[in-house]
Amino acid sequence: MAFDITQTLEIIPAAIIGLTVHEFSHAYMAYKLGDATAKEDGRVSLNPLKHIDWLGFFLIIIAGFGWAKPVMFNPENLKNKHRDEILISLAGPFSNFLLSILFFGVARVLYAIPSMPVSEMGIFTINLLVIWGIINLGLFVFNLIPIPPLDGSHLYMTFLQDNNPQLMTVLYKYGTIGLLVVIVAENQLNINILHLSDFIDFFSGWMFRILHF
Repeated sequence: MAFDITQTLEIIPAAIIGLTVHEFSHAYMAYKLGDATAKEDGRVSLNPLKHIDWLGFFLIIIAGFGWAKPVMFNPENLKNKHRDEILISLAGPFSNFLLSILFFGVARVLYAIPSMPVSEMGIFTINLLVIWGIINLGLFVFNLIPIPPLDGSHLYMTFLQDNNPQLMTVLYKYGTIGLLVVIVAENQLNINILHLSDFIDFFSGWMFRILHF
């Protein structure tokens, strides 16, 4: 597939904003729930340099998937260990969902201004905001996949840590490998295993209907 510089320049700001807010939300939630580990690491910050993992960011740009620096927290410092770990994990994806609503909402406001949809710059800006909204929907859906090390896996991993740590270790060890194999297979063989695009299409279509685009 040919490298598209225009598409790359459209993706980069959304990826930086999305990853930064995602990791900040993990860190802030952990801090509010009683653990200062992430705050002491400097992660309760909206400075992208505190959160970006450059290899993961590069892969997002060229391959459509990647990662940021994981936010560390100590479950023993949490008031309600299992509940709070789930809340910390979900804070990241749902921050991306809120960002997507923000981007779609601003695009809709601009679309309602008569001069915007008929000007070249107006159309470009509206389309760019929609793209950024879709990218953040992608981050929301992708991170909710219940496969380690993604955020969705914490819905059950926090209980395995106490009840079956051996299984938790195996899932972490092979979950990442399995996830990478699936993603590569989808990209190279053009097969739909995770159905991420279907979920993203569903949520983006829902946004368009609500906002009356």
